[in-house]
Amino acid sequence: MEPAACMLEVPEVSAGDTGADVECAQRALRAAGVLDAEVSGTFDEVTMAATRSFQAEVGLYVDGIVGKNTATELGIWPGAEAFIVRTPPPPPGAVDLIGMPLSSVASAGDDAPPLPADHDLASGKRVVYERASQRVWAIDDQERIVRSYLVSGSQFRNEVPGVHTVYSKSEMALGWDLQADLPYMVRYTETERGHIGFHAIPSWNDTGEALQTEEELGQKLSGGCTRQALLDAQFMWAFADVGTTVVVL
Repeated sequence: MEPAACMLEVPEVSAGDTGADVECAQRALRAAGVLDAEVSGTFDEVTMAATRSFQAEVGLYVDGIVGKNTATELGIWPGAEAFIVRTPPPPPGAVDLIGMPLSSVASAGDDAPPLPADHDLASGKRVVYERASQRVWAIDDQERIVRSYLVSGSQFRNEVPGVHTVYSKSEMALGWDLQADLPYMVRYTETERGHIGFHAIPSWNDTGEALQTEEELGQKLSGGCTRQALLDAQFMWAFADVGTTVVVL
């Protein structure tokens, strides 16, 4: 069969999705010989079964979702950077809309990237976190982008999409293995892996060595929570009171 000759323009497609990206996945599955159906643009049960069959065939985790690993094996993954918007570092002394200093990966107001689709799942003061772009937007009750910045989210599927609420904060927390310090923890949901929230880039509590650099923000490097530059974590600590809405996309 002919190769798919396309690339995904979203980080994943799964059951219920429709459109050109589903068509791309279906073409790739047909080219791989696991989908014996027409390209419809609808991720239906037949497409899911074909995806699961392909995943089993190539030794991937079988979940029926065409995400990074499956799309890579199918030859339709454009690379994670395709979904990341990197803004120029702000000038020295630059601040956000509430006067807090910007990190090297932060911007504010008109300089910030536009809000993603579905940012309006909630209204009023809120935090919007889009996993595909590894970016956070803090929005005030006037719908202004107070601040936006890159983060390093979880490598796993534990940042639960939907509308959440900040329910607790700790100026210093410990990682699940008790070996890493997590400054400025702001928690908004809980999963089987524990509390999930935003915090500064962690460091080993015996050596003080950071687990990643600020330059690596924009990559999914965390085992659970969402890592931020220190200045952005301090901002989130000040901005997101208990009760603040968090929208995860």
